[in-house]
Amino acid sequence: MKRFFVFLVFLISFAPAAWADADAEVSTDVSKLVLSIRRIGLDLSKTQVSNAAEYADSPVSALNATSQDYIKGVFDTILEYTKNKFKWDNSLFMEYGRTTLKPYNAPETTDENADKILFSSDVSYACWEFSGLKFGPTVRGAYETQFADSTESPRQNIIRSSAGISLFDHKIVKSLYLTGVHEYDFTYAHEQNSKLGAEFGWRLEYVVRKGVKFSFDGYYREYFDYSEYISTDLERDLSAVIRLDTNLWNKFSMGPYAQYRLAKARGTDLYGSNFIFGISFNYITKFLLN
Repeated sequence: MKRFFVFLVFLISFAPAAWADADAEVSTDVSKLVLSIRRIGLDLSKTQVSNAAEYADSPVSALNATSQDYIKGVFDTILEYTKNKFKWDNSLFMEYGRTTLKPYNAPETTDENADKILFSSDVSYACWEFSGLKFGPTVRGAYETQFADSTESPRQNIIRSSAGISLFDHKIVKSLYLTGVHEYDFTYAHEQNSKLGAEFGWRLEYVVRKGVKFSFDGYYREYFDYSEYISTDLERDLSAVIRLDTNLWNKFSMGPYAQYRLAKARGTDLYGSNFIFGISFNYITKFLLN
């Protein structure tokens, strides 16, 4: 894995020179600034079970299940600036979700199952363009944190930088990248940790028909070097979200979605996972600023 990281850095350093003769197809003297509201949404899921105590011994699990309410708010926006062969994106993603459980034979409990703030800025250079798909090196900086501390640990604080190669700006493949990653994790005040790894990520969008759009985005990270041993640090991390948005009225849409998270920490041999399926209501639009 370390050899792969060295190779990736080498590739990033020399790719522009190697492809200098291939960039003639990339359009020049083009400048565009677009603010895209990818999604301002509310995700809802509700399970209401009546008279569960009367069916506690029933083999029909739907009759003795636990009533639960799930609600999550999402804000996802990006400012995209394109100038000649360069593309500069600045994005802000925020989500917060809570699940309330109402068992018939125990007190009501509430858990946070989504809490994330991510600001990222990345620059990509189109060395080559074919069939509307651009290819070239990319660098990114990001800061990830949370709204609140969890019950077992303080609020997450990570500064992340990465560099690699990417495909981007296609009508379907909005982003497809492979990068080396460095993280500085100062979640725990007295145990700052530097990590090295690799990341593969994607963002795909497909217009099924007018007013109906399918999207799929996520990432996979693998870490292979740490400056400190902290048992909760991740070795592998997979996150994926799939959605189908159908326009209801004007810029408002509704549709089903599924979200999956799978990860393995250094202090255990078991993988942890989280799967959510529900319906979301969203506001989606974009503004051409220049």
